[in-house]
Amino acid sequence: MHKVLVLYPPPADPAAFEQHYRDVHLPLVRKLPDMLAHRFTLAVRSQEEPSPYFAVFEADFPDEETYVASMASPEGQAVGADVPNYASGGVVVLHYDVETTD
Repeated sequence: MHKVLVLYPPPADPAAFEQHYRDVHLPLVRKLPDMLAHRFTLAVRSQEEPSPYFAVFEADFPDEETYVASMASPEGQAVGADVPNYASGGVVVLHYDVETTD
């Protein structure tokens, strides 16, 4: 399995971030081809005060090739193009293969 982790530093306007994220961005995300699952939180807690991140998004894809193809699709391009519309604090995107332990 291939995971995507998106970390959002605090935005200039948290209420505007949340409104756009829920009403515009997540509907675009839901259209990503071959995404297996996704989840997010706007309630990030940290041992550091304040937390260096405001929101976290996670998604699962079968493998890296599928993730790359999904983000290269028109739907993926729309997701990427929307980020500057709400993420005034920037964004950190990580993706990686997941290993399981037995």
